[in-house]
Amino acid sequence: MRRRFALPLATTVVALTAALLPAATASAAAPADKLQVLSSWTQTSAASYNSFIAARNNQGAWTAYGFDWSTDYCSDSPDNPFGFPFKDACSRHDFGYRNYKAAGAFPANKDRIDSALYEDLKRVCATYSGATKTSCDGTAWVYYQAVHNFGSVAPQKAAA
Repeated sequence: MRRRFALPLATTVVALTAALLPAATASAAAPADKLQVLSSWTQTSAASYNSFIAARNNQGAWTAYGFDWSTDYCSDSPDNPFGFPFKDACSRHDFGYRNYKAAGAFPANKDRIDSALYEDLKRVCATYSGATKTSCDGTAWVYYQAVHNFGSVAPQKAAA
């Protein structure tokens, strides 16, 4: 008698598991507002920049979104050219590039992400005056032109 129930019970367990699996997978997916959050952190405003920095400092709160927080900062350029602290601005720029590429929405957002970098750099430069500010502004313009003209629209390469 036990054997008669074993097969139907096993079939029921398999069917129930299969029915529940899509629900478990869906709940593990990124929240529906992921692109809205990404957009809010990649605008040109100081408020957007500050929100990004706060989120970056509390990445654990954003785990469900699956954001790529990795950065090489200013890539092959100095992170702090002539002592100007551009590192955080470059980090946000990397964040925008990497996450929009992963979402398949990069080309439509590239110009804004590049402009956000430039605005971030200009805010750094605004803390200086005189010739130092002029030098900083010129360096910011060079950094912006580099990413604007040479920033890759190619999809992000998968990690090895």
